[in-house]
Amino acid sequence: MNYERPSENRTGSPAPANGRSPAESVDYRLFLECVHCGLCTSTCPTFTEIGDENDGPRGRIHLMRAVADGRLDVDRPMREHLELCLDCRACETVCPSGVQYGRLIEPFRLAVEEADATPLTRYDWFRQIILFRLFPYAKRLRLALAPVVWAQRFGIYDLVERMGLLRLVPGRLGQMITLLPPPRKPGPRLPRFLPATGRRRAKVAFFVGCVAEAMFRHTHWATLRVLQANGCDITIPDGQGCCGAIRYHAGDSPGAKKDADANVAAFDLDDVDAVIVNHAGCGAMMKEYGLHWDDAGQPARQALADKVRDVNEFLDELGLIPPPGRIEAVVAYHDACHLGHAQKILSPPRRLLAQIPGLDLRDLPETEICCGSAGTYNLNHADMARRLGDRKLENILRTGAQIVLASNAGCLLQIMREIREHRAPVVAMHPMDLLDLSYRHEQPVLPDSRGR
Repeated sequence: MNYERPSENRTGSPAPANGRSPAESVDYRLFLECVHCGLCTSTCPTFTEIGDENDGPRGRIHLMRAVADGRLDVDRPMREHLELCLDCRACETVCPSGVQYGRLIEPFRLAVEEADATPLTRYDWFRQIILFRLFPYAKRLRLALAPVVWAQRFGIYDLVERMGLLRLVPGRLGQMITLLPPPRKPGPRLPRFLPATGRRRAKVAFFVGCVAEAMFRHTHWATLRVLQANGCDITIPDGQGCCGAIRYHAGDSPGAKKDADANVAAFDLDDVDAVIVNHAGCGAMMKEYGLHWDDAGQPARQALADKVRDVNEFLDELGLIPPPGRIEAVVAYHDACHLGHAQKILSPPRRLLAQIPGLDLRDLPETEICCGSAGTYNLNHADMARRLGDRKLENILRTGAQIVLASNAGCLLQIMREIREHRAPVVAMHPMDLLDLSYRHEQPVLPDSRGR
């Protein structure tokens, strides 16, 4: 088979500032893996909602390959089709040809973003301030959100939300405010080391992250206690930070590489059996460190990627010590896209949860369909994110679940917002939160029939 790009009639897209077509960032052989069978379309969230072939994986691959072949320009309508993709990678799970869709859409969109020299893109205040200078830093994020947290504690936020006034805050800032989870005590600062409970079975390092540390430190503590209960010594090294996904998916590849290299420097891989991550988006990004940048640091980034394990994956491989506490509740498990589709971790969380005594674990319809979070997608594409969020909540309620579980911060924030706005009688948690309660013989706080 000829893997060369066609050279005849290559008019190409308008040359970007660096003189390269965005298609040059993609290995052309990856386009040829797609046989255009269309099996991916049934699992694509945007195609399912819109029904436009250009808003499905097959159509987007066709558009990108047309640019590579010089048959199409990268114009605004094409960019809208590509940008509407959630990068959930559900198409990869069902593709019989093994198309690596993420390795097509991610570098292509990144190259388009980097080549865009228009002032509206280069000087986008939300992107430059919120995404690049606030979100990747847990301390800054906590400080910035402090006024909203206080408003929550005094009931002001709930009143404003019930009156629909939060929707008056314009644009992406308004979307961000509505995603803030209910206030709860985060717990003390994470220590540098925690010993195993009982016989030591493994030594691991724990990845803290940024948004997860700012909003879900209680889940970090739950994860650490579960690891301890399963015989893990835990180190939490200084110097680590954002995994880089926020910057990478927003078009700042150099900034993402700096984040990755800082994490490479922070972890002593020779001293641990695994680097544990408890949020799917971070884990997927870190496991692909070796794919994104081809330079002298690539071997070190690949070495870290090889050590990264999602906490569900790790505990399943280690062999979970069954939790003793009985929890009689109906539970639905939502497959976070970057856990189920990107990392191919589907059964391990379910096997862990099945060991909680009394738990009624039910299948979630359309669990493979994205909830609409997709990192910062719900800030940039609010209408589609809302449609997918509504769809996800309808499926959750159809199960009769009192608790919905998800192993990703973005999913939890998105689903929590849907629950609050619809006053649904269900609570969203991380699987480690529930396992931790079982180990400690405690019960989850469940809402009443009015969602309170």
